[in-house]
Amino acid sequence: MTIDYETDIAAWASQQARLIRQRRFDLLDIEHLAEEIEDVGKSEQRELASRMAVLLAHLLKWQFQPERRGSSWERTIREQRRALDLHLKQVPSLKNKLADADWQTVLWADAVTLAIKEMGDGDFPESCPWSMHDILSPDWLPAD
Repeated sequence: MTIDYETDIAAWASQQARLIRQRRFDLLDIEHLAEEIEDVGKSEQRELASRMAVLLAHLLKWQFQPERRGSSWERTIREQRRALDLHLKQVPSLKNKLADADWQTVLWADAVTLAIKEMGDGDFPESCPWSMHDILSPDWLPAD
C-alpha cells in the first residue's frame, strides 16, 4: 500500500526510505522525493541566514548601544559564531553563500529589521560595514 505524501508526510518519508533500502525504485514517489531533497538544502541555507541575522543584529546593538553592552550580548555573539562555524564545517558548500552579494543584501536587511525591533529606529548603515572575516572572527567586535 502506497502512503500519500499529502496525507501523512512522516509516514510517507518512512515508506520512501524503506523502498530505497529495498531497492524498489519503481515504487518511489520521485517528484516528491526530489522536492524534499531540495528542501533539505533550503533548510540549511535558512539556518545559516537566521544565525547570521541574529549575529549581525547583536553586532549592531554592540556598536550602536555601547551603554547597554553586557555579558548576555557577548554570549549571544559567541554562541552564534560557534554555531555558524560548526554549521559551515558540516555543510561546507554554504560558504559560497557568504560571498554572495545578493544574499548579503537580504541578510543585512533582516539583521537591521531585528535590530530595529529590539532597539527602535536607528541610523544604521545601508549595507554591512564589516567584512565577513571580521563578522565570523571569534574575538572581533565593532568599534563605537
